[in-house]
Amino acid sequence: MTAEEMAERMRDYQRKALDKFPLKLIETTGDKALAKWQELKAAGQGSPIILAGDETGALGNMLNPFGPDAPEEPAPVDDILRLAAGIEFPADLVKQRKAESEFFLQQFKKDLAAKPDMSLPRITQTDGVTTRTLSREEVLAAMESEPEEPPLGEWPAKPEPSIGLSVARNILTGVPLPKVYVGIAPTGDGTAIPAYLRWGGWNECPAAEYHVAAMRGWRDRYGAELVGMSDDTINLRVASRPKTREEALALAREHYIYCADVIDQGFPSYSALAAYLMANDWWYFWWD
Repeated sequence: MTAEEMAERMRDYQRKALDKFPLKLIETTGDKALAKWQELKAAGQGSPIILAGDETGALGNMLNPFGPDAPEEPAPVDDILRLAAGIEFPADLVKQRKAESEFFLQQFKKDLAAKPDMSLPRITQTDGVTTRTLSREEVLAAMESEPEEPPLGEWPAKPEPSIGLSVARNILTGVPLPKVYVGIAPTGDGTAIPAYLRWGGWNECPAAEYHVAAMRGWRDRYGAELVGMSDDTINLRVASRPKTREEALALAREHYIYCADVIDQGFPSYSALAAYLMANDWWYFWWD
């Protein structure tokens, strides 16, 4: 298949996926996206969400649930919302993750007993200066141990600056994207948008119903609004911030339960994240 044939095949895939995409899409630019979102929100005709893809404006993996190659029909929105209504966040997400971890650990032990010389993942360890590869015995011990909590850390003298609407910018340069969309979901409840997009359920990213439950809990406590999404990122903006360090640390732990990469590949500690949450209105979540 030639490069042009592959490109045409991708364009055909996108056309078919967009035909089934559940949100009306309005094209804009990264620098005007928030203003357009605010304009559409004020109009009161559905719930707007800024949707960003790559530099060309392609929505990438967000189209997968609606594409012609999808393994099954997307779950009905009402079913996802019904599941979300029964979720106690974050406690039920902790329970689900623990059950999954225990299942995979038991399966790993069975596989290891059947084949003691089976290959294991390569794990490295660094102290910031040197890096070493763990021995087989250390890898086995690590795989069978409970995951470590992030460090509490010292409270920073100055919190990190606001992340803002990151989905509308190039992540490396900070330059606004030349093309993004504002999607309008056919609902007055912006917390339901992940259900309409069937967003999540891959790698460590929770399934759509857990996103809805998280959005609703944070909306009720902090006035959180879902403003921007890409195929791996969520931007929320809040109306109120945690008022004490204790409250902020508890909220930081909720963020880590929801999205471990916020600390594992972002803030260096709970305290650093908590200080950010006390100082800024924009929340950022990214799943690798």
